Amino acid sequence: MDLQKTDALVIGAGTVGSMALWQLSKREGLDVVGIEQYGRVHAHGSYVGESRVFRTAVHEGGTYVRMIQRSRDLWRELEKESGRDIYSEVGCLSIAPEGFPDLETALGTVREYDIPHRTLSTEELRKEFPQHTIFDGDVGLLDEHGGGLRPEVAVMSALDLAEANGARLFFNTPVIGIEERSDGVVVRTTQGSWLADTVVLASGSWSTRLSPELDDLLRLQVLGLTWFMPKEPGLFVPEKFPAFLRDAGPVHFFGAPSFDGYAFKACTNPEWPVFRDVADVPTHHTREELIKIGQRAAELFEGLNPEPVRESVHHCAYTPDRLPVVDRSASGRLVTIAGLSGHGFKFSPQLGEWAAQLVAGEESTVDPRFALPERMKVLAERGPYTGGGH
Repeated sequence: MDLQKTDALVIGAGTVGSMALWQLSKREGLDVVGIEQYGRVHAHGSYVGESRVFRTAVHEGGTYVRMIQRSRDLWRELEKESGRDIYSEVGCLSIAPEGFPDLETALGTVREYDIPHRTLSTEELRKEFPQHTIFDGDVGLLDEHGGGLRPEVAVMSALDLAEANGARLFFNTPVIGIEERSDGVVVRTTQGSWLADTVVLASGSWSTRLSPELDDLLRLQVLGLTWFMPKEPGLFVPEKFPAFLRDAGPVHFFGAPSFDGYAFKACTNPEWPVFRDVADVPTHHTREELIKIGQRAAELFEGLNPEPVRESVHHCAYTPDRLPVVDRSASGRLVTIAGLSGHGFKFSPQLGEWAAQLVAGEESTVDPRFALPERMKVLAERGPYTGGGH
């Protein structure tokens, strides 16, 4: 079989793959190839949906703080290099009853790491953010470095820069198998085969189709997005309405301000089961689910029309403890980044930088717990991810 050759090949050109290609393309003298099963910035990936919440006051705790701080710097770098607006730093507002565990964790994080923030009382929330229905006992945390990301713009920008730096990108080219050999990694596609010195597996929810270990470890969680039109859209623009997390009893909402001028994103997820393969994931909410989401949203936001103006359903691969896989194989020829567990897009520049460092054999700050052998230990102890909340 005739093999095309390259130094570094990235499988997947979405959340992580685009950032890895951008970073790898900066390495002088490195031949870089990217392969994507769909077109450039397609509608099937986990990243799509107009906006993503960016938080530095993470309620997952200190594990992610350094990742988010480095990612913030890289988001600004991507904006500067591309000339495009990607990161809208309008703040991220968390609202929950006083003492709510996730909020308490986030408060501990901002204090420990000296992250710019404000705390707000019930009355301050009602005065400053009348778009939200504030209940007695609610308190707020405004993460001043938080905001909204434009994921499609980010992925397009990273891919454009990678190409401008000399990377060769191939779209509508599914990968059907990978095989490590002594002289490199063979990547078989529908358009021919490649031999690469190093391969980065960054194919998101599809990674389980190419790696038996990941098929054992990962499960696909369904994530739904909904947009609503308020009676006064001007109150929900980025300058007046931060990205947000809302918790009220068992109900959790997250969302972003209006980037389209008439609707804002407000999302909560039904109790969907987990899945093994992308082909099994539902493609839309049911009518009953949309009615219920709209009713809940109308209880939390003032002047909201409870009928969603847009909706979409997506997926993401989760690990049992929601820590990602960031791994370099024993041979050094296969770098795997997977299992972002619903909160990976905000970290994608850091993940892309790590991918490039691992390919180059450079020192990195990857948490040892992210290595695949450690992930498999967690699988053995806990069993696979079985769902429950976003």
